[in-house]
Amino acid sequence: MDGIVAELQASKIGKVKENEPLAHHTTIKIGGPADIFIEPTSVANLKIVMDIIKNHQVNWRAIGRGSNLLVSDKGIEGAIIKLGSGIDHLNINGSEITVGGGHSLVSLSTLISKKGLSGLEFASGIPGSIGGAVYMNAGAHGSDISKILTKAHILFEDGTMEWLSNEEMEFSYRTSVLQKKRPGIVVEAVFQLDEGEKGNIVAQMLKNKDYRKETQPWNYPCAGSIFRNPLPNYAGKLVEVAGLKGFSIGGAKISEMHGNFIINAGNATAGDVLALIQHVKDTIYNLYEVRMETEVEIIGRK
Repeated sequence: MDGIVAELQASKIGKVKENEPLAHHTTIKIGGPADIFIEPTSVANLKIVMDIIKNHQVNWRAIGRGSNLLVSDKGIEGAIIKLGSGIDHLNINGSEITVGGGHSLVSLSTLISKKGLSGLEFASGIPGSIGGAVYMNAGAHGSDISKILTKAHILFEDGTMEWLSNEEMEFSYRTSVLQKKRPGIVVEAVFQLDEGEKGNIVAQMLKNKDYRKETQPWNYPCAGSIFRNPLPNYAGKLVEVAGLKGFSIGGAKISEMHGNFIINAGNATAGDVLALIQHVKDTIYNLYEVRMETEVEIIGRK
């Protein structure tokens, strides 16, 4: 790794660290070290990073604010690219907005609501980045990213950049083409919103945010929803009816507020969380013959 680290540092593309603990960069505060941790300061520098990674044939993974992510206790082999400051630009042109992949989804929804633009109210309590939201088609309250996205600018692992239309993103429930077929980084997204009455938009956004505060354990480190809803059932309800709320393994605990959240109740490891996930899967299948699939992404060394 010495060669690629030296080249990245010489390129002055931003922060470059070795063996950076990813517990510092995930919302559940869990995760071993990444061999290389890179935080580029611009889209141009991100492109340089990808070119260097490609030349050295190093495995890579992009993250934003670290929600919806569980990293192995043994860490991650290769490079982690974090999108944040410098890739969080925002341009508002009437009801169309163009926003960088590193921009906070919560802060964007708040800012946009105050300008009387509707369409992002559902995102008022989702603690991720724009890039992550597009990557996984984040949603809540009956809406999702696919309802408002016009196109996304993607940096692919071969170093090419391409605009993908809404159709080309192949959105479905919590997934996109970036997960299924074409690994890439969301550099920026274009959303088409609707003009509306500012007071009503802000009120709806605050209502959604309050609902999350009242029903979800954001006062503890957590990764967000752990399981996909096995429709027509709902994951949280199945866990609750099974009597699993409050059940814990090690430092990982199923929230007593919401059955689809696992919290880091104190020094939890990824191993604790994985064991708890498996316990839920086994229990729900034995009781209801329903197979639970994780929504949270589980990455890193086995």
